[in-house]
Amino acid sequence: MKKIAFVAAAMLAVAGSAVAADLPVKALKAPPAPFDPWDIAFGGAVMSDYVFRGITQSNHQPSVAAYFEPRYNVNKDLQLYVGTSAESISFASRAAGEVDVYGGIRPTFGAFALDFGVWGYLYPGGNCADNVLTGGVPGGNVCPIDTSTIFLANGNVMKKDVSFYEFYGKGNYTVNDNWQFGVSEYYTPSYLNSGAWGDYASITGRYTAPSTFFGKSGVGMYVSAEVGRQWLGTSDAFYRVPNFPNGIPYPSYDTWNIGIGFTYKVFTLDIRYSDTDMSKGNCNALTTAFNASGTNNVTSINPGGAGSNWCGAAGIVKFSADLTAMSSLK
Repeated sequence: MKKIAFVAAAMLAVAGSAVAADLPVKALKAPPAPFDPWDIAFGGAVMSDYVFRGITQSNHQPSVAAYFEPRYNVNKDLQLYVGTSAESISFASRAAGEVDVYGGIRPTFGAFALDFGVWGYLYPGGNCADNVLTGGVPGGNVCPIDTSTIFLANGNVMKKDVSFYEFYGKGNYTVNDNWQFGVSEYYTPSYLNSGAWGDYASITGRYTAPSTFFGKSGVGMYVSAEVGRQWLGTSDAFYRVPNFPNGIPYPSYDTWNIGIGFTYKVFTLDIRYSDTDMSKGNCNALTTAFNASGTNNVTSINPGGAGSNWCGAAGIVKFSADLTAMSSLK
């Protein structure tokens, strides 16, 4: 009897061990990773033309750009940020480049992402050919391009310092993994330091192809477009013409662009078409382009008749890299 009891106990022990071996082992949970609110976004780009709201800033020539943007995430739905960027340009003032300084706040509410802030456009290094300034022009500090004369050869003038700032608000709604739509609004009390107020509003749309569109290559694709309008007020007397001795009423205009982009990891290749509805004569009055020419583009604010193609159709190819310290560099 004792033998039977011993054998039974042994069998139960073995069975118990087998059952225990079949049970999943419950791993101890790792402590949650500490929340790091800081991040830094940075990147650069090379483009065939630097176009800003339908107007070339680089005389339809190639341009390079770079940016650096520290961010602080208060929580997953609220981000504070400041940043700076720089772009190469070609202005009549011969500014060394464009340097942007900006900052703002980005709250999100589910599928809605908002962005509010202030953006400063700085154009350091403006100077005049042979350090010659025009005389008798209100405001002074005008920069001629033709070194043999006080004024530009085409009659245009431009202030040495055209720096200005804007207040902005943007909103973006993500419908799903493929579709996004957005709106934006920018306001400045003095566009390009001209004395004329400026207001820009636009709507945007973007379609992102499924991640499997190119198989397992890791290449992504999107199509995006923007339609906007730039409203402008009247300049100060520096830019006066005979018909408008106290300053010219700058032309408001519509602009649009559409393009296709390809992404791979942190890289993007964007191919885009941009245009406006502004005439060559009004474009010359607004931009004071140093290479404007002709006499047939007469408008009320452009009595000399020179015309500029800086506001016309442009094809843009842009290759960029965008990284964040907390994810791209891990």
